Amino acid sequence: MTVWIFWLSLALVAYAYAGYPLLLTLWARLRPRPLVHDAAVAPSVVVVVVGFNEGRRIGAKIESCLAQTYRRGPLRVLIASDGSTDDMGAVVASYASRGVTWLPFAERRGKAACLNDAAAACHEDVIVFTDARQRLHPEAVERLVNALGDRRFGAVSGELVFESDGAEGFAAGIDAYWRYEKYIRRQEAATGSVIGVTGALYAIRRASFRPIPVQTILDDVAIPMQVVMQGQRVGFEAGAIAYDRPSTQVDQERLRKVRTLAGNFQLIQLFPSWILPWANPVWVAFFSHKLARLLAPFAMAAGLLANAALSVDLGFYAACLAGQLLLGAAAWAGRPGGPAHSVRIARLAHAFLTLNAFVVLGLVHFLRHRDAHLWSAPAAAPASGPHPLTSSKKS
Repeated sequence: MTVWIFWLSLALVAYAYAGYPLLLTLWARLRPRPLVHDAAVAPSVVVVVVGFNEGRRIGAKIESCLAQTYRRGPLRVLIASDGSTDDMGAVVASYASRGVTWLPFAERRGKAACLNDAAAACHEDVIVFTDARQRLHPEAVERLVNALGDRRFGAVSGELVFESDGAEGFAAGIDAYWRYEKYIRRQEAATGSVIGVTGALYAIRRASFRPIPVQTILDDVAIPMQVVMQGQRVGFEAGAIAYDRPSTQVDQERLRKVRTLAGNFQLIQLFPSWILPWANPVWVAFFSHKLARLLAPFAMAAGLLANAALSVDLGFYAACLAGQLLLGAAAWAGRPGGPAHSVRIARLAHAFLTLNAFVVLGLVHFLRHRDAHLWSAPAAAPASGPHPLTSSKKS
């Protein structure tokens, strides 16, 4: 039994992080189903930004939205407020003459409720959802609209690009993890549908939008998955870019990642049919991309305990245990301020184990906090000015 636990645990972790990307790569080469762009379509478009107390940076976001090159059809910007108490409304009002719409909600209910109500208030053919923090490439909306020219797709994700300016330490590990994540999303899109979109930027046909439960944490998974459940595909458009900066501290990333992982556990509670192979048309991708990663840290712990029990006779299992302990030592040494933090493989080991530890914290957060869908205070506006649109694009 101990041997089975060891090998099944090892197989699950290996599949989640290496086997699934390899499977997608082969699948995309053997049976590609690429998205076909159509630059002739000219739908009406509304860019929707939902925020809470974003007075410090909403002006820059509006300017980024108004700078979009899309001109084939009407383009409107709608800013929704989730019970904001700062000067966000006054800033948005100053753009009224430029066609920006203000949609305030007096009660603070969370992003999901505001997204539902904002979508209901739209009449345009295409809704582009984007967050208040990220700056958009001027062609972002146009690229998303071109992608939706393929009628098989009900939604299309943009790409989040980190402007890291030579990030080091933990930030470099997170940047590497994000590039790995984007590769998986590109392959998923090439073979079927992505499991979740980039919340910072994505487009959906208004007719394909379905309201989500108001307590939803991961709206950027719940909304596109409901598109998939209607029989449509969800694509990925690398040319539609939103620019952001990676977390530079473990604590900063922990707060964000733990909430995200709590949201993954919540999805199982809110949409239990998604874990059923006969009910979910993209079950293989959903299990591989979401569920397997939620199980991975527990499999790692079970595998380590089984390995320790098997290693008493030395030989192969003792070598495996030594390898696991070496990985842990490398992660410890690669932590920010650690003796090997400048060594790339040690930083990656630290980021890998840290992100898996966040899964456990995410489960605890989900079980203990039922108000996790509500906004926390927004981070301070970036101190630096705009960055060149050509800088630091990751692929």
